[in-house]
Amino acid sequence: MKIVVIGGTGLIGSKIVAILRQGGHEVVAASPKSGVNTITGEGLKEAVTGTQVVIDLANSPSFEDKAVLEFFETSGRNLLAAEAAAGVRHHVALSIVGTDRTPDNGYFRAKVAQEKLIETSGIPYTIIRSTQFMEFLGGIAASSTDGNVVRLSPGLFQPIAADDVAAIVAEVALAAPRNGIVEIAGPERAPFNEIVARYLKAVGDPREVVSDPEARYFGGRVEEHSLVPLGEARLGRIGFDEWLRRSEARA
Repeated sequence: MKIVVIGGTGLIGSKIVAILRQGGHEVVAASPKSGVNTITGEGLKEAVTGTQVVIDLANSPSFEDKAVLEFFETSGRNLLAAEAAAGVRHHVALSIVGTDRTPDNGYFRAKVAQEKLIETSGIPYTIIRSTQFMEFLGGIAASSTDGNVVRLSPGLFQPIAADDVAAIVAEVALAAPRNGIVEIAGPERAPFNEIVARYLKAVGDPREVVSDPEARYFGGRVEEHSLVPLGEARLGRIGFDEWLRRSEARA
């Protein structure tokens, strides 16, 4: 089967490409560097010709509200038009748990716009909404730091390892389209501030983590269940402590 992975050289994409190639599939790891650009449309037609499945992991280089919305709308329209012309049979997109519940987060609003384009495209699809990746914990701490203090909401958090995300996305891509949403999350759920505090302690970072109900997450208010699945979700296998051990081994 020919599968195109948009964003195939990134954190999740490179792992998915490796899994699918090991399974004997013809996989195109598409990115602007490889001459496939979903914003300009360059190389899109050639990439998706003869393709059965497209996995969309494209991500905006800017997190500014207007820029991120323009990115996902333009990228989504160009990609879906190319897929329709090529007769692609399954569009798989990676989104975020809670996108539709945090309207004051510009990035989440842009992901909702992307999801709507997919749902109305007429192409069979599966949208995978994932919780935040464990690999982003350092960046999350940095974005919430004031001096030597990290302020984070006590809302619930259920991060998932990138290896688990890649394994599930690859599996979903090879299955029949759901024409709906699948939610995935890590195996452990705890307050946001507690998980980041555990991470910083494990990596020897002396910053203090403070629980602050008013703390924003990329501009969005975090209620108790804003960032975790409300209903049934597929859980990853890698627990937080195991992920930390693997990360230390890689480091």
